[in-house]
Amino acid sequence: MIVVQKAMEKSNLYRIDEFGVKNYNYGFIGIVSFTLFLFLNLTLGYITYQAEVGLEFSPVQSYSDAIWLMVMSSTTIGFGDVYPITLIGRISVFIMFILGVGILGGMGAVFVNKVFGFADTNIKNRELRKQNAQIIEQNGEISKKLSKLEQQIERLTKAQNNNSNT
Repeated sequence: MIVVQKAMEKSNLYRIDEFGVKNYNYGFIGIVSFTLFLFLNLTLGYITYQAEVGLEFSPVQSYSDAIWLMVMSSTTIGFGDVYPITLIGRISVFIMFILGVGILGGMGAVFVNKVFGFADTNIKNRELRKQNAQIIEQNGEISKKLSKLEQQIERLTKAQNNNSNT
């Protein structure tokens, strides 16, 4: 997911609201992640199929077996009914395991973030920034009024000192 986030930052596929909060296009992230997941399953499945097909003791006897192997590897289920026996097949399964877990974990995190409302921190941050801006504006107005009061007190003090000297 970090790779996708870096790509989003470089491609400017997010917007920054008036408070400086980045709002990512999670729909785009989901589509790219799912497409990448499918591409990896199909490509690594094909590589595994080519490495395993025709071997006497290989459980991978068809392309669908290889795809099943990749899906089971990426989801960490791994029933054990289909497994690679060649080095190329094992490397493909290892790559799919590492990348598949990352992609599915990232997609799951985005889903949970949106569905269960853990993204509320952005909303709270916006509200706090808005309140802070209002407070800063009020402080500026109070400072101006305080300066005017100090000037008036100073004038009154001078006037009183002049009256008491005469």
